[in-house]
Amino acid sequence: MNALKKIFISTTIIVTVCLSSCVTPQPLIDTKDLSHIYNPTRSFFTPSYSINTLPDESAMLSIRLFERNMFFSEANPAGVPTAIISISANLYKIMQGARILTDTITYDISVVKDPQKVEYVFDIPLKTESASQYLVEVKVIDRLRILTSQTFLAFNNLSPFNRYNFFIKDYFTERQLFSRILRLDEYINLYYTRGHFDSLYISYFKPFDRIPDPPYMMLPQKQIDYEPETTVALAYSDTLPIMLPRNGIYMFSVDREIKDGYTLFNFGESYPTITTPEDMIEPLLYIATKDEVDQMKADPNLKIALDNFWIKCGGNIEKARELIRIYYNRVLYSNVYFTSFTEGWRTERGMIYIIYGPPDKVYKSLDGETWGYRKQTVRSSWGGRYSVTEDYINFIFKQRDNIFSENDYFLSREDALVTQWDQAVLNWRQGIIFRFDNPVN
Repeated sequence: MNALKKIFISTTIIVTVCLSSCVTPQPLIDTKDLSHIYNPTRSFFTPSYSINTLPDESAMLSIRLFERNMFFSEANPAGVPTAIISISANLYKIMQGARILTDTITYDISVVKDPQKVEYVFDIPLKTESASQYLVEVKVIDRLRILTSQTFLAFNNLSPFNRYNFFIKDYFTERQLFSRILRLDEYINLYYTRGHFDSLYISYFKPFDRIPDPPYMMLPQKQIDYEPETTVALAYSDTLPIMLPRNGIYMFSVDREIKDGYTLFNFGESYPTITTPEDMIEPLLYIATKDEVDQMKADPNLKIALDNFWIKCGGNIEKARELIRIYYNRVLYSNVYFTSFTEGWRTERGMIYIIYGPPDKVYKSLDGETWGYRKQTVRSSWGGRYSVTEDYINFIFKQRDNIFSENDYFLSREDALVTQWDQAVLNWRQGIIFRFDNPVN
C-alpha cells in the first residue's frame, strides 16, 4: 500500500514524448516518405485543412495556421512582425484509378501579425469539373524557419448532398471550424454551400465501441453500415445553434431519404486527450485481457486498479510511469491522427500505432497507405568493404468508403504476414517497449 501512496500517475497526458524507434542514418533522402506526418517530434508545423465544393462546380481549399505555430520577424523594411508563408497545391483528377494533374497553384504570402488574432485562414480556389473525383497535394512552407508541412486531401463533387457541401462555424465567434469533433455545450452553425433548403434532418447513431482484432487474424472485412437510433427534423437556418447533447455520431442531411451528408462527432468531454482513469482503462484492451479490463472497471477505486496493472507490468513505480507515459501518448496521437467514425485508438491504424509506435516509413497511394517498420539492421563485410542492409516489416492500409468519414482505413491482413504481435504484447506486459529492430529488449 505504501507503494500505491507514493506512485503518481498523471491522468492528464502531457504531449511531450515520441515513442519512435532509433533511426539509422540513411545515405539517401527518401522524398516519398511521409512518416513525419505521424511523428509528433517531426511535425512542428501543422496546418488544418478543409475543402468545400461550390455551386459553380469549383472548390475552395481553406488552410488554417495558428499564430503560435508561425514565426514572425521584424527583420524587414517596415520593421513590423511578419511571417512569410508559401502555399502550393497540385490538383489531380482521379480517372480509372490514375491521377491526372489538372492545375498547379502557388501563393507567397506576407502575414503581418495582428495582436487580435490567434489564427489565420487562407482560402485557395480550385478549378474543378462537375461529377469528378480529385486529390490535392498541399505544401505549406514557413519560409523564415524553413519548415514544410505536406498533406494529401481527397474530395469530390459527385453529389450536392455529401460532406463537401457543408462547413461549420463557431456559434459565438463565427470562426470557421476545421474539426468535426465537438464537445458537450459547444455550439456551432451549419452552412450549406448549395443554397437554401427548408428542413434539416439530424440522424443520431450510437458510438461505435468495438476494437479491431489482432493484425494476424484473417477475418472478412467488416462493413460499417448501421441504422440511426433516431432521426429528427428541424426548420433550417444557418443561424440555428446546434449542440451535440451526448456521445455518438450525428449526420446532417437535407433529405430524410438521402443517407449522406455532413457528420459531427461527440467522443467525450476531453477527447482527444486522456484525462480520467475511465478513459485510460479501455485502451488497455490491446495488451490486457477482457477479464482484466472488466475487473479494473468494477474496482471501487479505478485509479488504484489502473496503477496496480502498470506496476505489475513494469515491476516498479519508475518503470510503470515510463510505460504509462509512452502508452497513453500513443493513444492520444492515435486520436489526433486517425479519428474517423470512432475514436482514433479504436481504429486499425490506431491499434498498430499504439503497440508498435510511429512508423519509420509512410507511403501514400490513391487508395491507401503503407507503413514500414525498420527491422534489425544487417551488417556485413566482404573484400574490405562494409555494407549495411535495411529491411522493413510493412502494414498496408486501404481506404474504405464510409458515409461518416473520409479518414477510415482498414488493415490489409493478407499482406500482414509477419506481425510479431504476441511478442509485442508480451513485451508490454513485461515492461519492455517493443521495437521491430530490437524485438527482445
